[in-house]
Amino acid sequence: MFRQTLRTVTKVNRLAGVRSYAEAANALKLNFAMPHDTIFENKEVTQVNVPAVSGDMGILANHVPIVEQLKPGVVEVFEGTSSSKFFVSGGFVSVLPDSKIAITAVEAFPLDAFDAATAKNLLAEAQKNAASSDEKVAAEASIEVEVLEALTSALH
Repeated sequence: MFRQTLRTVTKVNRLAGVRSYAEAANALKLNFAMPHDTIFENKEVTQVNVPAVSGDMGILANHVPIVEQLKPGVVEVFEGTSSSKFFVSGGFVSVLPDSKIAITAVEAFPLDAFDAATAKNLLAEAQKNAASSDEKVAAEASIEVEVLEALTSALH
């Protein structure tokens, strides 16, 4: 019984995969949100670049459906000839059928909202704290170091 159900599900999934490629010609519909705010809702864009854990990705219309975890870095959204850059601390990106993309970030801010000197100072402080003998302080600092290294790199 289970084997027959599994075969049926497998066949359905294969068919769904064949039909699930995006159909829109030149645009993506972007939803970009955090738990407490929405940055873009159903916004038509031409390309989105994301910092995925598996590597940086550029997503265009007709991209195959995927789900990827985001690492700290810059999400760049292209609308025609202009672009907007946002620094995210992490999250997920889902590319859905019909050229829809959903980005859910823990935190996201416009990249130009950050000061490079302040980020550099905070990174130095976090690196000192990462060497702490207190395990909790060291663990929190190592997370800060990862995020601040990505931020300082993005600002330069």
